[in-house]
This record gives sequence, structure tokens and C-alpha cells, in this order.
Amino acid sequence: MTQIATVERILDDRYAVISVPRKTACGHDCEECAGCGVNGTAVQAKAVNAIGARPGQKVVVESSTQKMLRIIALVYLIPVALFLAGYLAAALLTASVGIHYLTAAVGFAAGVLVAISYDRKLKARGGLSFTIVRLF
Repeated sequence: MTQIATVERILDDRYAVISVPRKTACGHDCEECAGCGVNGTAVQAKAVNAIGARPGQKVVVESSTQKMLRIIALVYLIPVALFLAGYLAAALLTASVGIHYLTAAVGFAAGVLVAISYDRKLKARGGLSFTIVRLF
């Protein structure tokens, strides 16, 4: 996955801190919409600076598509899958609709906890890795 980022500062000969604009599903054309209330926030990350980019330069960065898809699956799919599994398991075992909803909510909460746990583990390992591939 490639994105455009700005080099914020140089850490050493090999690494730089970059600022990557956060994208939204709507394309983030806030000047036209202003519906979601999100400002153009950016995420700062550490990137391998193989090309020797300097602070202030716009660069093209790459990140692992496989790792990004794993993160997306954890954040979106696991909570929904556990929600459905909890509901269906309760539906097979009991006729009480209240129990169905309760187990579905517990499954969803377990999925969210799995996502939070993975996020903390990923941050402890340095987060998502970026590589600066060229100037923009």
C-alpha cells in the first residue's frame, strides 16, 4: 500500500518520522461536505529513510498490504463475527431472545477486546512499518 507523507524530522541515518494523513471512507473532501466533523488529522510514524529525504519534503511511502489487511480484519470483521456466533449459539441452545442479545453483545465485546489487545501489541513492536520509496 502506498501513501503520500511529509517528513517531519530525521531520527538517524536510517529512520525518519513521517506524518501520514488519515484517510476516511468518504474520500475526506471536507471542503465540500463537512458532514463527519473530522478534521484532516495525521498519524505520525517511524519510516525507513533509504533515500535520504529531508524534513518538510513530501514523499511516497509503502507499508505492508498484508499487515494492513490483518488490522482491518481484526478491527471490523472479528467483532461482527463474534457477535453473530454468540447470537447463533444462544439461538441453538435457548428460546429466550434476551439471552440471544446478551450473548451477541458479549461476543461483540470480546471481539473489540481482541482488537484492542492486538493494537497494543502492534504498538509495542513499533507499529505499522513504513518505507520511504521516493520523493513525491
